[in-house]
Amino acid sequence: MARRRKKLPADPVDATIESLSPEGRGVSHVDGKTIFIAGALSGEQVKFVYDNIRAKFSEGHTIEVIEPSPERIEPKCEYAAICGGCSLQHMDAEAQIQHKQSVLLGHFQNLADIQPTEVLPPLTGPLWGYRKKARLGVRYVRKKERVLVGFREKNSSFLADMKQCEVLHPSVGHHLMDLSELIGDLACFDKIAQIEVAVDDTHTCLILRNLVDLNKDDQKKLTDYAKANNIDLYLQPKGPDSIELLWPESSSLSYSVEEGINVYFKPADFTQVNTEINKKMVARAIDLLQLEKSDHILELFCGLGNFTLPLAKRVSTVVGVEGDKGLIERAMENAQRNNIENITYHVANLMEDVTNAQWLRNVSYNKILIDPPRSGAIEVLPHIVKLSVDRILYISCNPATLARDTNYLVNEAGYQLTKAGVMDMFPHTAHVESIAVFDKK
Repeated sequence: MARRRKKLPADPVDATIESLSPEGRGVSHVDGKTIFIAGALSGEQVKFVYDNIRAKFSEGHTIEVIEPSPERIEPKCEYAAICGGCSLQHMDAEAQIQHKQSVLLGHFQNLADIQPTEVLPPLTGPLWGYRKKARLGVRYVRKKERVLVGFREKNSSFLADMKQCEVLHPSVGHHLMDLSELIGDLACFDKIAQIEVAVDDTHTCLILRNLVDLNKDDQKKLTDYAKANNIDLYLQPKGPDSIELLWPESSSLSYSVEEGINVYFKPADFTQVNTEINKKMVARAIDLLQLEKSDHILELFCGLGNFTLPLAKRVSTVVGVEGDKGLIERAMENAQRNNIENITYHVANLMEDVTNAQWLRNVSYNKILIDPPRSGAIEVLPHIVKLSVDRILYISCNPATLARDTNYLVNEAGYQLTKAGVMDMFPHTAHVESIAVFDKK
């Protein structure tokens, strides 16, 4: 027999917020039990209601702020309280970045028992309209008699009913209602599952995930919208390999990583969502690596060549390794388009044993750059520490796995954490992007 879910208390509860959790929720204790409260800031007195009660902790959300924190501000977006796209719009931007830095340093302390010798100043950029990559849900809601387009509600599978999004690039974020009406007017209005967004330096691209083939009338409506709004529009009837351009006849997306270097990509490729922060991040990486013309660089998880291309302009050789064959093909094309000839690319699953990999036999590397996914790089670290390079630069999108990998590099592999800091890739969210420098002792 299935266990009956415990009924949640209906009455609001008073709480004093003691601190913020890494994901930006207020931490309090009620009757000796830890409560994580969304929408609350450290030092505040709030009223909350329970969302979930578990054995060791409970969760809730703020319904009234009795004594606000000095860091509290009015969210710019009217949907901030319901939309799951942002979690910190009620917090001052400077306080957000300080919180993220404290999260990073806290993970270093808790998981590696260490602090960096130098804490780097945070990299910051635009607060609004910065997001150039996104996946939007699309759903016809019968009770509302219309199509919703946007992000999911907080802690829910339902889509938030929103007219616009302030963090999305304005070419999409300020046109959610237009997209809702466009899809609602199609014969297959209830067979569009999502819209993938990709904005480069000059173009806006949308990929519609259509669960059925579109008739000619629907194709015309989509084409007319794309023409009128200068949109590159794709359809995706099945998997990623089925993506096809509907309008215009040809499309080429690219972004500038620094003056004179452009990275070309397909709309479904992974690219950083915030191109302004990306430029600053690449510039900081170049600075921290202290590049010399004689350097031989190994870059792991190199993707399209976001770091590889500008690095190669400054050193003797660069070897890039990535698990996605398609990204490596695009990276090689990017090197050709930018007239860069001193890069060698390899395809390899860096989560598996790479002991016999050809690129690992090159003992001339003296510096390494790592930019892994959220799961980190723990599987490949034992292989690269054998190279005994002078400096390892680690770009991270997850402070917990960075700290775990730091524990290995510092406490087992003989490196020291000399510098680290955060980069505000996702303002108004709890996402922490960071950079760390490890030097051989």
